Amino acid sequence: MRILQLHADMMEYQPIRKEIDQAEPSNQEKVRVTEVVVLFVTIEATDSSAVARKAMREILSSLAVLKSTRIMIYPYSHLSEKLAKASSALLILQELESLAREEGLEVFRSPFGWTKAFIIQVKGHPMAEQSKTFGPENGKGEEEGVSSAIKAEEKLRSEWFILQADGSLQPVSDYNFSKFQNLEKLTKYETQKVRTTHQAPPHVELMRRLTLADHEPGSDPGNLRFYPKGRLVKSLLEQYVTAKVQEYGGLEVETPIMYDIHHPSLESYLQRFPARQYIVRSEDKDLFLRFSACFGQFLLARNAQISYRQLPVRLYELTRYSFRREKRGELVGLRRLRAFTMPDCHALCSDMEQAKNEAISRFNLSMEVMKGIGLEKEDFELAIRFTRQFYDENRDFLAGLVKLMGKPALAEVWDERFFYFTMKWEFNFIDNLDKGSALSTDQIDVENGERFQITYTDEKGEKKHPIILHNSPSGAIERCIYALLERAYRVQQQGGVALLPTWLAPTQVRLIPVSPSFLERCLEISEELTKENLRVDIDDRPESVGKRIREGEREWIPYIIVLGEKELSGTELPIRDRRHGGVRNFTLHALISEVKSEIDNKPFSPTPGPKLVSKRPIF
Repeated sequence: MRILQLHADMMEYQPIRKEIDQAEPSNQEKVRVTEVVVLFVTIEATDSSAVARKAMREILSSLAVLKSTRIMIYPYSHLSEKLAKASSALLILQELESLAREEGLEVFRSPFGWTKAFIIQVKGHPMAEQSKTFGPENGKGEEEGVSSAIKAEEKLRSEWFILQADGSLQPVSDYNFSKFQNLEKLTKYETQKVRTTHQAPPHVELMRRLTLADHEPGSDPGNLRFYPKGRLVKSLLEQYVTAKVQEYGGLEVETPIMYDIHHPSLESYLQRFPARQYIVRSEDKDLFLRFSACFGQFLLARNAQISYRQLPVRLYELTRYSFRREKRGELVGLRRLRAFTMPDCHALCSDMEQAKNEAISRFNLSMEVMKGIGLEKEDFELAIRFTRQFYDENRDFLAGLVKLMGKPALAEVWDERFFYFTMKWEFNFIDNLDKGSALSTDQIDVENGERFQITYTDEKGEKKHPIILHNSPSGAIERCIYALLERAYRVQQQGGVALLPTWLAPTQVRLIPVSPSFLERCLEISEELTKENLRVDIDDRPESVGKRIREGEREWIPYIIVLGEKELSGTELPIRDRRHGGVRNFTLHALISEVKSEIDNKPFSPTPGPKLVSKRPIF
C-alpha cells in the first residue's frame, strides 16, 4: 500500500466518469472538505487487511503530530504499477475506512472506480507532505495460523456470575451450588481455563471397544478414522440435525473448505475469531482450511439480493470437515479434534429485536435437537457470555433464556466487546473428568454484516447491514457421540445399563441361532424385521450361545433373540431386552412396534456390512 499524505486547508473533488464495472455509486456532485488530512491511497497486489491495520497505526501516529482527527481517503491508482484487483482494492479501502471510524476519526472517502477532477490547497509546513509505503508483515516471531483473537483471548479479563431466571447476576464466589453440582463443575472448568488433559476420559476406551472410531496414526493428531458402525452413527446424527434445521427453515448450501488468507474480508475476520488455522500453499496463494461455514455463507450472502420482507434469511451447511489446529495437549478422543463435522446455521436479521426473537427460536430448536439426540436438560449446563452494555440493554432477553433452560446459567461478563459477537450462549456437557465441552451454541454478531458487505434493502429502499446469528443446534457431530458415550458410562457407574439411543444403535436386533439348522428361520425373521426398517443381524458363528449373548451385550445391542426349537414353539419369542433388563416375551409385531416407538421417526440407514456376523471383517 502506498499513501501520499497531504495536510490541506481544503480539498474539493467531483466524479466525472466511471472507469470500471466495480465502480461505487456516485451522484457526481462536487464535494468540498476543509481542514483535512488527505490520503491518496494506492492498493497493491500483495496488500491485505493486515497491511490496512499496519497503515492505520502509522496514520494515527501522524495525525497526533498534526493535531487532526479529520481525514479524506482518496483512491488513487497512480503511485504503483503493481495494483490489486479492483474487488480486493475496494475491500481494503473499506477496511481502512472502517478502522479509521473505529478510532473515532471523522472520515470522508471519495468513490472508488471514477476519474475525478480535484482541487487541493496544501498547508505550508514541513509535515504537510508525506509519502508512506506499507507491505505485508514478515511474520517473524509469530506462530503460523494464530489469530490476534487467540492471543487476546488468552489475556482477556472477565468476571464470572450466576445468571438467575429474574435476570440478576450473583458472583460465583457467593453462590450456593449445593443443588447444581454440574454447574459448579462447569464454573471451575471455565474460570480455571485449563484445557489440557492428562488422562483419557472413558469414552475413548468405549469408542474403540464398540469399534466406532479411533485415532489415525497416518494423519495429523486430532483426525480420526471412523469404522462402519461409527460412520453409521455419525451419518444418522448428521441426517437428523440437517432435517431439524430444514424444518426450522434453513436453506442448505455447500461452500469450499479452503479460502485465500489474504482476501481482505476473510483476513480481517480471521483476526477476530479465536481459532488456530491450518495453512496450505497453492501456486501463488496461501490458503487456510475453514474452521466453520461462516466464510462461504458470508461470501454467498454478499452476492444475494435480499429484502427486509425476506428476513430472517437462514443459511445452513453441514461442514464435513471444519479444521482447527488445536494445541496437541488439548486433543482427546471425540471431545476435541482438529477435523470435525459442524452443522452451521447463520440467520441474517434486520435489527437487534429481530435477532433476539430469532435467537429464542434457535434456542428452542437446540433444546429439541439435544433431546432428539438422546441428551436431557440435566445432561448439560447453560453458559452465556456478553458485554455489560448488552446486559444493561437486554436483561429481560437473557433472563428469558434462563427461564427456557429451567435452571441458572454461568455468565461471563466483559467490560468491552472484543470479539465480533456481543453475546453468545452454549450448552455445555460435563464429562466424567469434570471437563466442560460446548455442544449447541449461538452468537449475536454485530460486525460481519459490514465486514463482508452483506446488505438488505429496508422499507425506505436503503441498503442496510444485517445482524448475523451463528448457530450450531448440536455442536460438532463427533462431540455429540462423545457426550452420548460419556453419559452411558456415567449411567453404568450409577448402576444402570450403558447403551446408545435405539435409533443410533448400529444393530438394533440380533438373532442368535442355537445351531446351524435354525439359520434359515433366522434369515426369514431378519427379512421381516428389515422390511420394517429395523437394523438386524445374525450371529451365525460357531461359538457357544452364551458367548454370543455376552458379545452382543458388550456391543450394547438393545434386543437379542435366541432361536431354537423351544423358542420357536410358541406364538411369542423370548427377547433379551437390554434397556429394561431380563427376558420379555414378544410377538414380532409387538417388537416392531416397540422399536419404532423408540426410534420416533428418526432417520434410518440399513445395517452396515453383511447381515451374517461371520462374514464381517474384525476391525
